[in-house]
Amino acid sequence: MIKEAILKLAQRNDLTAEEALEVMNEIMDGTASPVQMSSYLTALSLKGENIEEITGSAKGMRDHCIRLLHEMDVLEIVGTGGDGANSFNISTTSSLVIAAGGVPVAKHGNRAASSKSGAADVLEALGVRITASPEESAGWWFMGWTGWMRFP
Repeated sequence: MIKEAILKLAQRNDLTAEEALEVMNEIMDGTASPVQMSSYLTALSLKGENIEEITGSAKGMRDHCIRLLHEMDVLEIVGTGGDGANSFNISTTSSLVIAAGGVPVAKHGNRAASSKSGAADVLEALGVRITASPEESAGWWFMGWTGWMRFP
């Protein structure tokens, strides 16, 4: 489906929510190659995303996410990353300050892409085992720590 979607988008035609969902399923299950993924995202960006494409893509991501079952109210923080301005990693710092105040925090991110440090780099430097399983990370919330989730 991703090949057909790339062609359709290159002709500036919109995808249906179902088509976007099918493409996201291919991306999330590892069927799509890195070249196909970047071609798809580039074509989608050049055409301009519509609500159907965003809705279908979001559903596909939710269908593949790892659900952490817990009974706590958790604050989720993610930075923008990749701003190209070499800005300070405020989102990771904020998550640690908030967690120190007793609020369970779910922090997610990855290594630096275009700045000096990504969330994974900062947390690893502080001694956090960034390879922890989702279940182990969720357990940290109960101890007042920041739970960590890595983007694949």
